[in-house]
Amino acid sequence: MDRRTRARELAIQGLYQLDVQGKVILQYIEEFFVENEPEDALTRKLALDWTKGTWENLAVCDELITASTIKWKMSRLSPVDKGIMRLSVYQLKFCDDIPPRVVINEAIELAKKFSTAQSSAFVNGVLDAVLKKITGAGQKPVE
Repeated sequence: MDRRTRARELAIQGLYQLDVQGKVILQYIEEFFVENEPEDALTRKLALDWTKGTWENLAVCDELITASTIKWKMSRLSPVDKGIMRLSVYQLKFCDDIPPRVVINEAIELAKKFSTAQSSAFVNGVLDAVLKKITGAGQKPVE
């Protein structure tokens, strides 16, 4: 498995724990990553950086997700789907070194692996809308 893919898996697991148990878990996230990926320091570093970055920018990520979902509130989303979308929105908005299509494709695969049968299509639609908001694509030019 690709290191970045594995780091994303760890990051969404960390974000799930933070979402369910609260900020206090942040102090134990690095230990969790070491237990689950003992041999690969680079994968752990990516997972830790992405988890902390997402958590530190949670309000921005959640705002973009909420603005891109129709009739869905964050409270209605499963913690797994929230984690996948939060991480992906963080990467779309703040990680210029990762191509947007890679972020979205990885999110779809994570949803297929960790969530429901319908989640991958939902995640894809929301992230496409988020990407358009971030890049300004699809907006009418100002006259």
